[in-house]
Amino acid sequence: MPNFVAITQDRLTESVTAAVIDRTGHTVIAVDGADAADPVTLARRFADSLRGVGRGADVVALHDFVRPASLRLEFGRDDEMSYRTAWFDYAALRREVLDALRDDDRWLPALWNERDDRSARTPIRHARPGTVLVVAGPMLLGRDLDFDLTVRLDMSEAALRRRTPDSEHWTIEPLLRYRRENPVTADFSVRWDHPDRPALLDPPRGENRR
Repeated sequence: MPNFVAITQDRLTESVTAAVIDRTGHTVIAVDGADAADPVTLARRFADSLRGVGRGADVVALHDFVRPASLRLEFGRDDEMSYRTAWFDYAALRREVLDALRDDDRWLPALWNERDDRSARTPIRHARPGTVLVVAGPMLLGRDLDFDLTVRLDMSEAALRRRTPDSEHWTIEPLLRYRRENPVTADFSVRWDHPDRPALLDPPRGENRR
């Protein structure tokens, strides 16, 4: 049985920072979590900590890499398969963030404005040496995205139902199915039912990553 140990968000942030600080070159961290887990806020916390120790760091939100509504909503506004496979543009994330950072020392902070359903028109940013990007959003792992460090925020079905707005409850089943079909063990696997008192999976960790 997996062994989880109590941890604070501060301690988790310190641990992620320590795992990155001695790396050379650019680094990309994934914070995989449902919207109910608010992974972007935790990603910002990581980035703030890394900037505090002298690393250039920024956050990329997966919701800034959604596909246009004509593709997302082709089969309706609450189609579960579309949410898992067509909602987010993971290929663009790979091309414009991960590959661009490593190959060309640049990255695109946002591709699509989800609210207005138009191009984000965000200028490309140039990376200083040793830049760290923290990519945050749902269903990131198990998609052959080459992250250097991974954090997974796991929530039970009960917690998802408690913390997800009623209008978004249709996303819960695809999130749970995705988790079942992609049993990836992250570098930091965290139980996140209660974000004020998370629990971290104790080593040894599994071999099936990313």
